[in-house]
Amino acid sequence: MPLVSPSLLSADFGHLSRDIQMLNESQCDWFHLDVMDGVFVPNISFGFPVMQAMARDAQKPLDVHLMIVQPEKFVAEVKALNAKVMNVHYEACTHLHRVVQQIKAHDMMAGVTLNPHTPVSVLEDIIGDLDLVMLMSVNPGFGGQRFIEHAVEKTRRLRELVDRTGSNALIEIDGGVNRETGAKLVAAGADVLVAGSAVFKAADPKAEIEALRNL
Repeated sequence: MPLVSPSLLSADFGHLSRDIQMLNESQCDWFHLDVMDGVFVPNISFGFPVMQAMARDAQKPLDVHLMIVQPEKFVAEVKALNAKVMNVHYEACTHLHRVVQQIKAHDMMAGVTLNPHTPVSVLEDIIGDLDLVMLMSVNPGFGGQRFIEHAVEKTRRLRELVDRTGSNALIEIDGGVNRETGAKLVAAGADVLVAGSAVFKAADPKAEIEALRNL
């Protein structure tokens, strides 16, 4: 049974408190917050003032995904949200090991995200230090994109790396996740599913979350 982390990027920002309350009442496990800077990815989402408002209403742990350059500058700010997970991109961190240690020093789960073109093998020398690895199954920057099928095989390869090395890292997948793609990902070894459009565009979002948790 996977954990489900709905992405608030797909929520109705005009009724954000309402949507967060719906998630509070649902079976979701985490709240996924996608932070975009218009530099690392070609879009801007929301910053810390909005996330602080989200954190006040949220009754589930925060899963903060920084799609930004120099994410190490904001470790303390993410911790101040009382976040459970701080997730940074491999491609954005010149000194990845240092950033991972900073996150851990702030008592958060250290997550590293790989873009679709980045092979799992780049994590060989750091997988033992990670609490979570997230694979992008779309190109980061926009919600609602079509799932990249190659992500299923990539999930299998990551599962093999985690198991072979004895790492405790959870495997999270973000992008185009719905019941169909989610089932394939869970079968391939995924532990956490990020779902945005599939949840917030569903006729019954709570039922959709329950269905994803039961894959």
